[in-house]
Amino acid sequence: MAELVIEGLAKSFGGRQVLSAIDLTVPSGSLLAILGASGSGKTTLLRLICGFEQAEAGSIRIDGRPVAGKGLHEPPERRRIGYVAQEGALFPHLDVAANIVFGLPRRQRAARHRVAELLDMVGLPAGFASRQPHQLSGGEQQRVALARALAPEPRLVLLDEPFSSLDTALRAETREAVAAALAAAGATAVLVTHDQPEALSMADPVAVLRGGRLIQVATPEELYRRPVDAALARFVGEAVLLPGLSDGVSVRCSLGQLTLAAGMPEGPVEVLVRPEQIRLGTAHPVRARVCGVRYFGHDASIRLETADGGTLSVRLSGHAVPKIGEEVALAVEGEVVAYRAAG
Repeated sequence: MAELVIEGLAKSFGGRQVLSAIDLTVPSGSLLAILGASGSGKTTLLRLICGFEQAEAGSIRIDGRPVAGKGLHEPPERRRIGYVAQEGALFPHLDVAANIVFGLPRRQRAARHRVAELLDMVGLPAGFASRQPHQLSGGEQQRVALARALAPEPRLVLLDEPFSSLDTALRAETREAVAAALAAAGATAVLVTHDQPEALSMADPVAVLRGGRLIQVATPEELYRRPVDAALARFVGEAVLLPGLSDGVSVRCSLGQLTLAAGMPEGPVEVLVRPEQIRLGTAHPVRARVCGVRYFGHDASIRLETADGGTLSVRLSGHAVPKIGEEVALAVEGEVVAYRAAG
């Protein structure tokens, strides 16, 4: 495992700036997720780390050794990086064992070095070694691709949206297996994804890119509870954003007088409340009417219309869903954050 340090990294294509002044440190042995919408620059950042693209400015160090910088561009094969592509990219004419050892020296390839150990690490039986890629499910192919990436004992493992082509159930199962394998290997890893729950559940820390710039690097809890701006609050999970007036300690809005987290601005603000913070009860002070229900089984998203004509979402357990048209009472649980109002 190795620490990854990026300083002042920049890249453009055809005169369009794709990445600007990226500073990022990935501690040794950690799994960092790079989260961003399409076009935010996250795949370009991964390709610069790999060495598939050459940086225009800035530097990259892996385990203290420069691999990119002024006058330096070390080729991918010398960076000791394991790479897992979106589709796994297994060689269709090779069996699983041959795919896993493909990048090893000839003697180790012939001996099928550590194949059983690596299959066990990614949660597959040793008997899979003789299977062909077409005999595997999508999730199994991704696990084999990870085993291949881990086989040369890389200093760093990069994963480029490796679960995006899998269905929902398989995606959850596969990412759990991949996270466990990376932890067992003690690998430093970087995961690129546009899937917020994936980033929050797998990684620590999470780095968010927007328009080629690094917006926030934080633990999953910090990122969800205290995003740096309202736009990021909307991007990372469901967000209820309401106008309010802050005194720095509490804020008055359509949901009542709410307690603010430390360090919030005073004056006119936008208040962030997460849907699961809103509670229904008979003695709560704020009234609203149910105008929509989306039922998911384990929970439900309830759309409410407040007395001032505004609407908001509430997240409730699936066994406690009110009926459309029903009047309910609301209260907010826990602290909220606020952003200075525009204008």
